[in-house]
Amino acid sequence: MKRITGKTKEATLIEMTNTLDSQIEDGCAVLTGYRRTFQTGNNGSINSISDRGTQLPGHREIDKLGQNRDSVYFRDGVRRIDFVLSYIDDKDGDKKAERRREFEANLEKAGLELETEDKSESDDRKTYYLKIHAPWEVLATYADVLKIKVPFKASDIPKAREVPLEWLTHPFRLPDNIMRPEPDYFTAPFDKSKVDFFLIDDKDTFFPPSTRNRIVYYILTRCPYYKEDRIEKDKTGIKRLLNNGTYTSAYPLHDCKYWKKAQDMQCESERYHLYKNWARFLCFYKEQPLNLIKKYYGEKIGIYFAWLGFYTEMLFFAAVMGVICFVYGVLSYEDNITSKEICDPEIGGMIVMCPLCDKKCSYWKLNSTCLSSWQSHLFDNEGTVFFAIFMGIWVTLFLEFWKRRQARLEYEWDLVDFEEEQQQLQIRPEYELKCTGRRLNRITQEMEPYLPFPSKCARFCLSGATVLFWTCLIVACIMGVIAYRLAVYAAFASVMKDSPTSKIQLVGSLITPQLATSVTASCINFVIILILNFLYEQVAIWITDMEIPKTHLEYENKLTMKMFMFQFVNYYSSCFYVAFFKGKFVGYPGNYTYMFGKWSKLRNEECAPGGCLIELTTQLLIVMAGKQMVGNVQEALLPLLRNWWGSRKGRSHPESTYSRWEQDHDLQNFSQFGLFYEYLEMVIQFGFITLFVASFPLAPLLALFNNILEVRVDAWKFTTQFRRPVAAKARNIGAWEEILNVVAILSVVTNAFIMAFTSDMIPRLVYLYTYRPGREATMSGYITNSLSFYNISQIPEDNLPEAGENPSWFNSSTITTCRYRDYRYPPGHENQYTHTMQFWHILAAKLAFIIIMEHVVFVVKFFVAWLIPDVPAEVKARIKRERFLVQEYLHNYEVEKLKMQLSQSFCLSTETASLLPSSPSKHQVLTECI
Repeated sequence: MKRITGKTKEATLIEMTNTLDSQIEDGCAVLTGYRRTFQTGNNGSINSISDRGTQLPGHREIDKLGQNRDSVYFRDGVRRIDFVLSYIDDKDGDKKAERRREFEANLEKAGLELETEDKSESDDRKTYYLKIHAPWEVLATYADVLKIKVPFKASDIPKAREVPLEWLTHPFRLPDNIMRPEPDYFTAPFDKSKVDFFLIDDKDTFFPPSTRNRIVYYILTRCPYYKEDRIEKDKTGIKRLLNNGTYTSAYPLHDCKYWKKAQDMQCESERYHLYKNWARFLCFYKEQPLNLIKKYYGEKIGIYFAWLGFYTEMLFFAAVMGVICFVYGVLSYEDNITSKEICDPEIGGMIVMCPLCDKKCSYWKLNSTCLSSWQSHLFDNEGTVFFAIFMGIWVTLFLEFWKRRQARLEYEWDLVDFEEEQQQLQIRPEYELKCTGRRLNRITQEMEPYLPFPSKCARFCLSGATVLFWTCLIVACIMGVIAYRLAVYAAFASVMKDSPTSKIQLVGSLITPQLATSVTASCINFVIILILNFLYEQVAIWITDMEIPKTHLEYENKLTMKMFMFQFVNYYSSCFYVAFFKGKFVGYPGNYTYMFGKWSKLRNEECAPGGCLIELTTQLLIVMAGKQMVGNVQEALLPLLRNWWGSRKGRSHPESTYSRWEQDHDLQNFSQFGLFYEYLEMVIQFGFITLFVASFPLAPLLALFNNILEVRVDAWKFTTQFRRPVAAKARNIGAWEEILNVVAILSVVTNAFIMAFTSDMIPRLVYLYTYRPGREATMSGYITNSLSFYNISQIPEDNLPEAGENPSWFNSSTITTCRYRDYRYPPGHENQYTHTMQFWHILAAKLAFIIIMEHVVFVVKFFVAWLIPDVPAEVKARIKRERFLVQEYLHNYEVEKLKMQLSQSFCLSTETASLLPSSPSKHQVLTECI
């Protein structure tokens, strides 16, 4: 094989003239360079010649002078570029050049064909491009090794019948050639020894580009770059060469520009079709071309977009129900007697509340929380209970229906039993290099690398200690934010003690000390979350690399669990604090509880008379919406600005000079963690809309709008901003599925506790059905009933407001008691300041509600999970039929092959028998065999 370099026309002409080398292997004659393929019979004789390269070498050179460089083929216009490596000369050039020579020599020994573009022909005049082509023999060999499934028979299973009223979905449909770019086939793992068993019309196009680049990348990651006489195991693979700067990038090519089709009719222009029908935002209401995504990018990326699209579809139903719940809160606004009493000057205006902090906080009137009580009613009403139960069932339906969708995709994309077959083949090159020990595999009976148990335990302990340290760091930061809330609340209360409008004219009465503290603390917490995320990402990758996982699947699962555990604590800890701790351990006047002890003077926060639910809503809204906004800016706006100049350069360059490999080189690299961060973002969002959805029914609606944008932003990034990723297989969403199941179960518990302890729903119901005065079912008097009395003269000096802090209306001679939120006996009672019987009734009702709600939701969840099978019956039948057909066709193929062998043996024996006396018994035996 001759390598073609882009130096001079004369040298190239000579090299191209000398590429006509022939080799005979296994009865097949292959002319490399011009693809003149001799088709041979079983006896080794040449039956026909198919000429696919009709031009002479000299003509190739003439064409090269005016060649369109926006092409995915070698200069001969026949061999497809399956991978590209780029590099530049630098001060450490000799050592790197030596590595490249050895590496490229070993690639040639592996059967790959190479062609180099000189730096003089590149746009920047300093980058070399090494183009790699995998010929049929290499593809067939590694397709056999990797057990890649290929078609052997057209599918005879009839398509599903049309659904009634299917015409209603036509506006959301895409053309059939986009939705189904390939016919349906029955497939079987490729076997090089049974080539004629498969449907091979053209060897050049039999393996799609995604499969070709996957095979080439498999070779690149395992190809050494040491000399034959020096075996150095660590000098292996393209990843190490990229890390040490020998090569600057390695990537497969896009098939065309995204904004127009390729001029070469042999090119599929799938990138253009994806951009036109999928990546543009105006297509947001259209279905996704999942089969085309899978064909172009591989199954792993295809399954991500399938999951994201399905999740977005299911969010629609949750969003509709959340809007209905919110509308109910708006429509029942005027029937909210509790808020009316708080806002009534004759009721709420006459209730004097005890100070909410020491020294700096003054006495205040209940009607100052009028606005927040109205806001709380929008989310804390009877409809919220129904919505919390609905979301517990919705999350079960989502997971069960996704399993069915996933099972259908597994069958359609030939991923059934994939992991079992591929587990050993997915061993990471890093594991093979770093694990010097060898032991016998009991299954394969071959020696394989392994990590000794003591080393594995030490690495695991160090990894666990690192994760624990960072988790404790998050908790410490949350404690710091809580301390900020406690300290700053007193400052806000001091500033706003007379009237909010005295200091702040713009928004006036909308600002209260509680709201100001909650908003500023939430913003600070969000900034801390972003900083810790940035730092921990690097740590998580480092400790996962240190553990040396054996397979790619194991590596991803380990990293997934570490990152999600950290993100779970990082994003949700503040919400857990507001939901389950704030206002629960306050104490009462004269016996308050302090965060770090009384010496810290940081008194635990109290909830407003309407409960802490509105603060949880504020916290959830800021963190969730802020995360989505930051994520969208990072994913869309920054790449758009960064690549604006590159896009102008790409459109302004003539196609004859700006080559396809240079265009892709100027794009962003799609890292191995690209999909990981996409999944992580969506799973964190899933936690927000399930764990705390009872506090904010509009959360699914926000998530729906975000995901509609997310699908198109991700599609736009993949088609326009990223280099083409190496195709990878995956049969499911991996460890994320188990994480979703855990979050779904935990969400039932958290929402039950939110409704019981954070919401004011249970105390209101207990009052309505047990403690209301008279026979009329009304909430009148609830506010007075829910507030206890305390004698001001008994308040310790440390808890009293400082001189000058009390408002002008406060008169200590006429106001002798203040109120606080609790159920305790009044002063003068024999059990003064101890909990009343109503407190214990409410506590029992809360616990009963939690038990009943959890059991009801869990029973429905498990019943729905049992009722809906994970794999549709139709898919099961197709899988069984395909397995049956594979066995039947392989059996028939082997029988026919045996007949051909016996027939040839018979012909040979006949020729021999013409020289010897005939033997009728032999002929009879042969006839019976045939």
